[in-house]
Amino acid sequence: MGKRQLESVVEHMRKRLRSAKRICSCTSPPQPSRSSTFSWYEEDVWSEIAKFLDGRSLMKLAVTSKWFQRVIMDDSIWKFVCLRDLQLPAAPQHVDFKWFDLYTSAFDGSHSFKFHQKEKHIDWMRIGAFLLDSSVFLTEKLSPPPKIPNEDTVEKMLQSSGCCVLDNVKSGIWIADLQLVRCPVCELNTCDGTMQTLDARHIELFLCDGYQKGSWEYQLIGSRDVKERVAGASGAIFDVKNLKDISSCGVFNLNSWVGKINDLHPKAMITLHAVAVNTNLQENDGINVKFHTMRAGTNGEVVAIRISQQLL
Repeated sequence: MGKRQLESVVEHMRKRLRSAKRICSCTSPPQPSRSSTFSWYEEDVWSEIAKFLDGRSLMKLAVTSKWFQRVIMDDSIWKFVCLRDLQLPAAPQHVDFKWFDLYTSAFDGSHSFKFHQKEKHIDWMRIGAFLLDSSVFLTEKLSPPPKIPNEDTVEKMLQSSGCCVLDNVKSGIWIADLQLVRCPVCELNTCDGTMQTLDARHIELFLCDGYQKGSWEYQLIGSRDVKERVAGASGAIFDVKNLKDISSCGVFNLNSWVGKINDLHPKAMITLHAVAVNTNLQENDGINVKFHTMRAGTNGEVVAIRISQQLL
């Protein structure tokens, strides 16, 4: 082939290539098949991106395509997001439900008073989540050092010292809320109609059939009247095995988290194995303190705890 013929062929190929590059329609470029060495979607990248999104954003992304639904609904993502939003550094080795369901139960507003007892609910504040691994120490006092009572029954413990130890408590993640509710019908002539409640429940509670069907109910395990002026309404829940941990002991450092005397807004502190609340009170004649628990069946594990205070 001569030089002129070769130049003619090259020029002809250039014209064809220029013609092929013209945009003739608005169709998107085809996506490579899954067998291609290049993946149009990088699953690991999107899994990491998903960990920076909140639950609502994750669900919006999941409904955009079947591919995203498969990636986003992976339980490892919802485990990460759940622990992140609950501000927990660790999780129990086993949970009975999917992490997506646990996340939904924890953040859909279905805390007990507002969701199941609307007629009693006034206001609430999410405190956070903590871990229980052993017996539980309940107290209405936040003065150190905490002493484990040695009476033979919970009721006697509460009457004598305002604290008690509970056995057979379901281990795992517990969620704590501070509730302001209308007090139940009572015999207190001077009741002002409101009651502060430290409301703690196992993360799986609202997903259990027994709770949903109403067969698990709160039972009063003890109460006492403090018939003298009380500076603040307090309540705390500790994991006994970790009661002497530095973080748990920090709950008793009231200056670090309890408000000044004239600050009447509720305050709360939560650590990895403990939670506490306090509300400073104006002049009063004392308070009535009630302790309630809910068990998973007649002799089942304790799955929810309430410490309530109202003015006498």
